[in-house]
Amino acid sequence: MAAWPLWAVQRRVQRLLASRSRIWLHPFSTATQRTAGEDCSSEDPPDELGPSLAERALKLKAVKLEKEVQDLTLRYQRAVADCENIRKRTQRCVEDAKIFGIQSFCKDLVEVADILEKTTECISEETEPGDQKLTLEKVFRGLSLLEAKLKSVFAKHGLEKMAPIGDKYDPHEHELICHVPAGVGVQPGTVALVRQDGYKLHGRTIRLAQVEVAVESQRRL
Repeated sequence: MAAWPLWAVQRRVQRLLASRSRIWLHPFSTATQRTAGEDCSSEDPPDELGPSLAERALKLKAVKLEKEVQDLTLRYQRAVADCENIRKRTQRCVEDAKIFGIQSFCKDLVEVADILEKTTECISEETEPGDQKLTLEKVFRGLSLLEAKLKSVFAKHGLEKMAPIGDKYDPHEHELICHVPAGVGVQPGTVALVRQDGYKLHGRTIRLAQVEVAVESQRRL
């Protein structure tokens, strides 16, 4: 058998390589790529519908959660307001208890103040000559000091004596004893005379003032 020339061998090898390369590239041909693309495109719509439904579900859930948050926030604000009102009301009750807790004590001291005031008035009017006069003067000075001290204690604790003469009659502050004819410069319906002083504790009346109220005198025909 005669040997092939070198150029014939080279051509034979090139043909074999070319045929093999066509076989290897066949699976990746244009037709195959077109078919794969069509298959992918046919499956794309389900993939696109899936995220859309999930997104809608998430939006609905977000709206529901937002409404729940708003409702809880409103309830929280109402609860805070109620707690604040209760705190203020309780604080007011405690302050009133502190201020008016000694009301009965002050009311008893008012009687002592009346006695001291009446005593000093009597001693200053009924003085006699001699040693007795000096004694009465000392007693008067002592009682005056006691009265001044008692008034300072009253002022310290918020207890004050009313001065209703000339004021309009008020049943919440005055106890009517009788009516008297209105004198010159006295308006009818006002307090003309005080029989017993009234007292207030921090602005609240604890004893009514016994008063005589002026009325317009009736004209005789």
